[in-house]
Amino acid sequence: MTEDHATLPDEVRVRLYDQALNAARIGAWECVLETERLSWTQGVYDIFGYPESNPLRRADIVDLYIDESRRHMELARAEVIRSGSPVTLDAEIRTWRGEKRWMRLSINAVREGGRPVRIFGSKQDVTSDRLAIETLRQQAETDPLTGLANRSVFQARYREVVNDSLNHGSASALVLIDLDGFKQLNDKFGHLAGDACLCEVAQRLRRAFHNAGLVGRLGGDEFAIVLRAPTDPARIARVLQKTVMMLSRPLFWNGLRLEVGASIGAALIGRPHRRPIAELFAEADIALYDAKAAGRNRVHLVGDEKRGLAA
Repeated sequence: MTEDHATLPDEVRVRLYDQALNAARIGAWECVLETERLSWTQGVYDIFGYPESNPLRRADIVDLYIDESRRHMELARAEVIRSGSPVTLDAEIRTWRGEKRWMRLSINAVREGGRPVRIFGSKQDVTSDRLAIETLRQQAETDPLTGLANRSVFQARYREVVNDSLNHGSASALVLIDLDGFKQLNDKFGHLAGDACLCEVAQRLRRAFHNAGLVGRLGGDEFAIVLRAPTDPARIARVLQKTVMMLSRPLFWNGLRLEVGASIGAALIGRPHRRPIAELFAEADIALYDAKAAGRNRVHLVGDEKRGLAA
């Protein structure tokens, strides 16, 4: 046998194996079921930021899992013990020093005499992968200038919001907001001033409607909201009139006083929530057109419960 194909010494193979695991941020673990005695390799200690001098008690380690991940981990663990089939899942933890991390956890079982005696597997730090995926998701779902939901996500989430059983389907109105005087501001002071104005409007809407089902920027100077409450048309009109006043307050940018107004059209959603979003958008667009035609800085509502309530 040539030197190129010679078997590596055991210590070299172990060293290379450990280096590969460390580079991939992977560690191995084992738990004896009868005693719940844990054994970890260095990689798992590193993932949890856990001092090797501390005793490895399962109760202490389980406490480091974020609540939802802890539930999923315990269910997966129980299923592996019951069925013997391996499971892999992602879990969020808080390290011994309090840093949040994501890890990919694999669980398998060793059985003797037909009963499980040990479970074992690997744990890999996938925090950077999760952050990259979350960044891509946010880029795909949010308006890059304001950080609000973009048009496609707003429309996709509409049905989810109005059918939210946890909130008893309490969506009350689809609201469209169009800024008055924005084009003139943009033409006079430039796009940077216009962008600053849009960002400020987004912040004001985010603060004012933090309990709303959804707040988004549809494009240009048009924004949209799915209101959860109030449900009474007259109260909705009063809330939206206050919104017109709030958005009409001047903002200051680079020593300049910038002013825009806002016209608002809203379509009452009603119950049951069976109407498609395209129909509601069409109604809200008509209401918005009526608000602008009435002199701008106005609110106009349409819907089954109240046709043409203006404020």
